[in-house]
Amino acid sequence: MRKSLFALSMGAFCLGLAEFIMMSILPDVAHKLDISIAQAGNLIAAYALGVCIGAPLIVIVTRNYPLRRILVLLMVIFSVGSCLTAIAPNYWLALCARFITGFPHGAFFGVSVIVANRLAKDGKVNAAIASVMMGMTVANLLGVPLGNLLGHYVSWRLIFLFTAVCGVLTILAILRWIPVLQPQPKSNIKGQFSFLSKKEPWLLMGVTGLGNAGIFAWYSYVSPFMTQVAGLNVDVIPFLMVLSGGSMCLGNYLGGRFSDRYAPGMVAMMIQFIMVLALVTIFFFGKYDQLSIFMMCIIAGCLFGVSAPQQQLFLVHSEGGAMMGGAMAQLAFNLGNALGAFGGGVAISGGSGVSYTALVGAVFVSLSIIIFIAFNRSNPEKAEVPVASFP
Repeated sequence: MRKSLFALSMGAFCLGLAEFIMMSILPDVAHKLDISIAQAGNLIAAYALGVCIGAPLIVIVTRNYPLRRILVLLMVIFSVGSCLTAIAPNYWLALCARFITGFPHGAFFGVSVIVANRLAKDGKVNAAIASVMMGMTVANLLGVPLGNLLGHYVSWRLIFLFTAVCGVLTILAILRWIPVLQPQPKSNIKGQFSFLSKKEPWLLMGVTGLGNAGIFAWYSYVSPFMTQVAGLNVDVIPFLMVLSGGSMCLGNYLGGRFSDRYAPGMVAMMIQFIMVLALVTIFFFGKYDQLSIFMMCIIAGCLFGVSAPQQQLFLVHSEGGAMMGGAMAQLAFNLGNALGAFGGGVAISGGSGVSYTALVGAVFVSLSIIIFIAFNRSNPEKAEVPVASFP
């Protein structure tokens, strides 16, 4: 089980690095492609939109395939997209390449969550999901800071070439360590979407999308915020990315552990309350560098703290379409990423300044909390009881 989860975590590392590195090297990419910071933010949004479109389409096409074969196919698409990003000669081709790279993201995590559920011991489901997601947090802890240095002092293109190589290594790990698992029970396209006839999945999508939008409205522009508002030197950014990545690791671990012990719905909602407080604090007191660094760590920890409980809630509420439910979770995550990056970019382009990205984020998360309260009240038994296994 550990080797299988490690192989899945390797894939999560690749996807996490490809997704989050752009926020760290945004000024460098903008300079090399001769575009504005706001335009460069669209490269973040393009990846997220690739996730949103790719997740349901891939699940529809591969729903009756063996799970390991699906994982391999997804990593092949990812590696190709990463190579295209590395060699893209201009902004528009880079935008298309980022879209392709994000295309397999949602389906990969949707399938990975199912595999983790099948392999996990009783009472350890959320911890197993958190183990998969740990790859993304390690990408932020180690990959993003090193990528920031590489992108700033050598070339940002080498970073995406590296992710392509990592994608190939992940394919080998999947083939070697993940057992041949039977596909999900055969279903037609209508069956995969049948769970969407209930209100709970839609409420969860709203919660997840708006919560992530709140984080990414600010975090997409963390580098210019820390240099322009907090007044830190650009050379400090790699160190800040290490702190941020470490906070994501800790948040991911605690989110999984607490969700196995307590109510996943309540754990995720409490974390979102912390998100709002941190975003409001950094908006009003962002000029104080030490406080900004501390709030950055809180925000980063919250981003992954909600991941395991929300993924599990999606599975619980997607009977008959588990693969689509897992993909929908990532669709909501990344639709929120795109919405947040766009919202933050609007604040900057409108002349409000980088600091107002935090205020935009606080509004998004507040809306998410309102929906989460409605979700927990409408279905308290599934919000409160962790599920030991999933077929």
